[in-house]
Amino acid sequence: MTGKPEPPRDVDAVVVGGGFYGAHIAALLARRLPAVVLFERENALLTRASYNNQARVHGGYHYPRSILTSLRSRANYPRFVADHAAAIDRSFLKLYAIARRQSKVTAAQFAEFCRRIGAPVEAAGAAATRRFDADHVEAVFEVEECAFNATALAVAAAATLASAGVQVCTGVAVRAVAPGGPRRLRIVWGDGAGESTDADLVVLCTYSALNDLLADSGLATVPLVHELTELALVEPPESMRGLGVTVMDGPFWSCMPFPAERVHSLSHVRYTPHARWSDGGDDGHAVRGEGVRHRLPPSHAPHMLRDAARYLPEVAGARYLRSLWEVKTILPRSDMDDSRPILVRQVDGAPGLLAVLGAKIDNVYDVEEELSRMLDRGGIQ
Repeated sequence: MTGKPEPPRDVDAVVVGGGFYGAHIAALLARRLPAVVLFERENALLTRASYNNQARVHGGYHYPRSILTSLRSRANYPRFVADHAAAIDRSFLKLYAIARRQSKVTAAQFAEFCRRIGAPVEAAGAAATRRFDADHVEAVFEVEECAFNATALAVAAAATLASAGVQVCTGVAVRAVAPGGPRRLRIVWGDGAGESTDADLVVLCTYSALNDLLADSGLATVPLVHELTELALVEPPESMRGLGVTVMDGPFWSCMPFPAERVHSLSHVRYTPHARWSDGGDDGHAVRGEGVRHRLPPSHAPHMLRDAARYLPEVAGARYLRSLWEVKTILPRSDMDDSRPILVRQVDGAPGLLAVLGAKIDNVYDVEEELSRMLDRGGIQ
C-alpha cells in the first residue's frame, strides 16, 4: 500500500467492489451519508466484469422470452444513454437477424415483441438484408441499440466519486465482514493483520466473488450460477466497421463495436461459455471463480468465427486479436426464462450488510431504486 492513502478506520458506509455498480452505489450513499469508502481489490475501477463484456447498452431486444427484463431495459435505456453520453457510441448501424432454424422466436414474433415493449424496430433495407445468407436467416431488422466505452465510464466514475467525497481505496482486498466493533460491522482488509474499518452499512458489489466473501465471513451464501466466459476481440473487415449484428434467438452470436479498444467483440451462445457451476444456498460453496480464471482453456474464437460466417459471410474476413475472460454470474431462475433479475438482499446474521447482484449495466437504476426504498423506510435492519 506504499504511496496510497490509508483506508479510514471508521465510516458510515463501505462499498466493496469498484465496478460500475459499486461506484454508482457509493456515489448514491455519499449523497445521504457523511463518510463513505469504496474498496476495490484491483488497481483501478471498472477493470473486471464492467470491462470484460460486450459493451452493449441493452434496448430490450435481446430478451423476447422475458418481458419484464426487456421492459426494464427499454425503460432504462434512454436514461443510461443520457447520463453517460460522453461514453456512448451510437455511430454504427445495429441489426438483429432472426435465424431460420433453432430460433426460439420467428420474425413475426420478434416484430410483435418489439411493438409490445415500445422498442423502435423496422425491417432492414434490401442492401442490409442481402449481406446475410438467406438459407440461414429469415429476416433482418434495424433497431435502436448502442455500445458504451468502459474506459470512459471509469474516468467518469472516478470523477463522480471524487466530487461526492467518497474515499476510493484501490488495490485493497476485503477479506471478511463481521458484526462487531464500535459500529455494527467490521470490515477486515489487506493481509488481515489488524487492518480493519468499522461501518454501520456495508454493501457488497463483488459480482462473481459475492459468495467468496460471504463464505470467508462465515455468513449465509446466495444460490448463484456461474459461467467462465470468453469474449473474442476481433478486427472486423472494413465493410463491418460501422455495423453491429445480433443473430437471434437461441444458440447464435453477436458481433458489435467494442469502443474501449476500437475493435469488435464477438460472442456466441454456444462457444462463449467454457465452464459452468453453481454455488451458495443449500449446495454450499465449492468453486471459486478466481481459481477458474487462472486456468484458462484454449480459445473458442475459431469456432465462433466459423459459425458466424454461415449467417453473415463477411465475418470470415475478421481477424482474431485476443480474448477477454470473465466469470459471468446470474441468479438460478435466469436459466428458465433468460431473465436478468437483480438481487438486493440483507444478509442473514449481519445487520447492516447488503448483498447486491446486477445483470446488465443499465440494471443499476433498478438497484438504485430498491436501495433507496430500503433507506427511505428507515434504514437497513
